[in-house]
Amino acid sequence: MDPVCPRIALTVRLAACLVCLTAVAVAQSGTYSDMTAYPVPTPASSAWGISAGPDGALWFAENAGAKIGRITTAGAITEYAVSTFSDSPRFITPGPDGALWFTDPSGNQIGRITTAGVVTEYPLPASVSPAGPDGITAGPDGALWFAEYSSSQIGRITTAGTITEYPLPLPDSDPYDIAAGPDGALWFTAQLYGQIGRITTSGEISSYALPSGSIPSGITAGSDGALWFTIGGVFAQIGRISTSGAVTTYDVLVGRGGAPMAIAAGGDGALWFTLDAFTGRITTSGVVTLYPVPTRSGASGIAAGPDGALWFTQFPANNIVRAPACGLGFSASFSGATLTMNFNMGIDTPATFDILLHTAGGVSTPFSKAIPPVAPPRAFTLEWTLPDLGSVTVQPSLTGSSGAPICSEWTTVNTAP
Repeated sequence: MDPVCPRIALTVRLAACLVCLTAVAVAQSGTYSDMTAYPVPTPASSAWGISAGPDGALWFAENAGAKIGRITTAGAITEYAVSTFSDSPRFITPGPDGALWFTDPSGNQIGRITTAGVVTEYPLPASVSPAGPDGITAGPDGALWFAEYSSSQIGRITTAGTITEYPLPLPDSDPYDIAAGPDGALWFTAQLYGQIGRITTSGEISSYALPSGSIPSGITAGSDGALWFTIGGVFAQIGRISTSGAVTTYDVLVGRGGAPMAIAAGGDGALWFTLDAFTGRITTSGVVTLYPVPTRSGASGIAAGPDGALWFTQFPANNIVRAPACGLGFSASFSGATLTMNFNMGIDTPATFDILLHTAGGVSTPFSKAIPPVAPPRAFTLEWTLPDLGSVTVQPSLTGSSGAPICSEWTTVNTAP
């Protein structure tokens, strides 16, 4: 059963609610997410990649600080130095051995750090140097797989440190990020030629072209059995590729370019990504919402935490930020006497679903309902019959047990005939 009734008419109840309202300012449109920022202790450390660790904390790579950081879900940060200041940890992932593994482009090596902070580094072969390793992920074969940006190779390292490299068919492909797919293969982004690549654990490589001008970056497996990836370049987009190679793209910033970066599957069943001063949410049906981040400073890496929230890095502001896995996928329109509200709601915890109406005369809450977690997101429509209230801002919101908003979206419609 859907978490809310599919259709509802509130003409009489709503009119009664509006009788004694006081004047309020009417917003046009917007979004809100209850984000918390935690400053990284090392100044200007440029925190980049982030991943959930096996110890219930988040681990992140400090690209300019030559450190690996750990943050608990309560926000306590510990930092561990890697071997030399010239090192530049960039991406990080949990390994099958209970440790974290990271890439180090400047040091041309792959690093391993235990949850106690013990670091080991493995230099890449000198045949193509520097290899410039970037994205890294655990493979289905018990090894770690990584993208060698500068050498146009895909690398594999066992937990004992044995490295194998697989050259890509096209030189200067610039592979950037890599993820394990649901088909037992590894999938990666190739930036220069605008391709999504696939490599089996035996080293067989295939590729799929994207629309001209595409520059893919982050990639992850979605809850729908496909791979999802970010696209910068001509347009800011999120892409989806099935394991058979069928590609679909969705605009994030309609009509203009941008640079979506990292992407991760959230606890609400949607995909979450970073884009300049925003985090974004896209459902598997393609509904996109953007949420401003603290200080409006660029967001980079993103990961789902063990607490169900999204955690992302802000490299210019030097923050680690927690955001709830919460979205409403909201849009509204008014025709005749009917307000139509469309949702694609998802949330990883129980909440109260409220709908507020802002008018020139005040604010009311004609709808409030306790709901369980909703994952994956569910699409539904509410229709209300409204009198002529002039300009009305409709604001659906999900709130926690404390009554504080978790996330909210709003838009303004004109109810005049």
